Amino acid sequence: MSELFSDTSCRQLSQFIVAIIFFHVSEYILAVCSQGRSNVTLKSLLISKNYVVAMICSLLEYWLEITFFPGLKEYWWVSNSGLFMVVFGETIRKVAMVTAGHAFTHLIKTHHEEQHRLITHGIYGFVRHPGYCGFFIWSVGTQIMLLNPICTLAFAVVVWKFFAGRIPYEEFFLRQFFDDEYEEYAQRVPSGVPFVK
Repeated sequence: MSELFSDTSCRQLSQFIVAIIFFHVSEYILAVCSQGRSNVTLKSLLISKNYVVAMICSLLEYWLEITFFPGLKEYWWVSNSGLFMVVFGETIRKVAMVTAGHAFTHLIKTHHEEQHRLITHGIYGFVRHPGYCGFFIWSVGTQIMLLNPICTLAFAVVVWKFFAGRIPYEEFFLRQFFDDEYEEYAQRVPSGVPFVK
């Protein structure tokens, strides 16, 4: 049990907690700034039952490994690369939100609205779904930062599968809204999530 209060675990767990708090609070604040307070609900915090279960599994793996295999948590270069991924993924996602402004929403739009514009400049000139790309990097990075090998793999697979299903669904509507303009954009710019066209 003393391993849970070691310098290693205090640093890794505090970085993990700060990353989670910053991600969700900044997500909510940016949603309010771009959409207006009346259009934002607590769903913009992006906390679901599945997400809570994933984070509990993450902490459980961390506790079991630091208790029974404390040496596993001492690979600082790996942990620091995870921290870099967390910061990098967070930056990509927030730049995407700011660049898209009012066009960025947490729910997929199924009806075209008059103010709805196709965003292709800034970070959207490099990846079509930088918000998804950023979250993918951030989520896997949190587990690398904690040196959780099982959850690293699980997070990568689960988040990838989620986006592999969500991107085609979202792009179906984007093609309906923007027709050839979106088709040309999709041919030119990658999705930003590995192996999702």
